[in-house]
Amino acid sequence: MKLQLSRPIAFIDLETTGVNISVDRIVELAIVKIMPDGSRQVKRKLINPLMPIPASASAIHGITDEMVKDAPSFKQVANEVKQFIDNCDMGGYNSNRFDIPMLIEEFLRIGIAFSVEGKKMVDVQKVFHMMEQRTLSAAYKFYCQKTLDDAHSAEADATATWEVLEAQIERYPQIGNTVESIVKFTGEDDIVDFARRFVKEKGIEVFNFGKHKGKPVAQVLKEEPQYYDWMMKGDFAMNTKQKLTEILNRTLLKKG
Repeated sequence: MKLQLSRPIAFIDLETTGVNISVDRIVELAIVKIMPDGSRQVKRKLINPLMPIPASASAIHGITDEMVKDAPSFKQVANEVKQFIDNCDMGGYNSNRFDIPMLIEEFLRIGIAFSVEGKKMVDVQKVFHMMEQRTLSAAYKFYCQKTLDDAHSAEADATATWEVLEAQIERYPQIGNTVESIVKFTGEDDIVDFARRFVKEKGIEVFNFGKHKGKPVAQVLKEEPQYYDWMMKGDFAMNTKQKLTEILNRTLLKKG
């Protein structure tokens, strides 16, 4: 059983200066776009993060300041990347918690709106952890009977992720073979913000942290409007602040 696509799906893998979405930057980006006919297109870029790459990060992915000093900044490649993944669903390994939020954060920093509205987001790690609970290298060996020799090479990781999903479809008929069925199986279809500061309960956005955990966001913004200002000034991801502002604007419109 093969993955059935109604539109392209872009498997994304990023290498970065670190794992803090609010402050770290992309140093390498690879996108493997699978078309409905099974063909694929690949886009890979080294990115100058405009900040030093910590030695601890270079030790993982092998990318140094010297390697990216003449590379374009994210701002210089952003429109090209956006056009490449427009009208695509999105996939990756731990992508719903890291790669996609990091990519969105980079777009927001330079003032480009990139919406995932209407996009299905398949996180292969979620399927894997629900079924086997291992790393990407182990998943590749387990499902594909291959060794991931170029682990932490963004293109190799993104390609391996796609191959793992193809093998998961063969192994687990219960997850189906469409993007929609896999997203439904993993329960990742209703994300509010990627940092999970908000979640939906019965269709209503509620806080997922702090003193207001479990309370509807709109209710808190009505009763304690200064909480909005506190969050907007705080060290929260821009995507979280964007979603908070959207909820506030909806709340104000309802008042009107």
